[in-house]
Amino acid sequence: MIVSDAPCSTEHLTAYQHRGCTVLAFHGEIDIAAAIAIRPHLTDLATSPTPSIVIDLTPTSFFDCSGVALLCCARRRIRARGGSLHLVCPHPLTLRILHVLGLDDLLHPVRTLEDALAGTWQGAM
Repeated sequence: MIVSDAPCSTEHLTAYQHRGCTVLAFHGEIDIAAAIAIRPHLTDLATSPTPSIVIDLTPTSFFDCSGVALLCCARRRIRARGGSLHLVCPHPLTLRILHVLGLDDLLHPVRTLEDALAGTWQGAM
């Protein structure tokens, strides 16, 4: 459900409000070029007062270290503002990357947007 007053929409990012959260759906290949395009939008959204953000990687087809850096930066900014970050990631390879880097314990990825919005994650971000 994309609402008409979406905070932003680009080739690699669609942001919308749903159930009191800002959902950021990353699209396509999230490489360095995509990360550069996404970063300013993510920074703006992550620095709002007490942000509640869900990053949905479901529509991604590729996710490299540039995407990992975006997640880490977003988590740091959102926590500094007293907000929460939840990650949707159904892709086994991306989940493996997060696990190898030790980020699955920090980001607590869930497999569906509904799980993230329902609050079934394993802990606060």
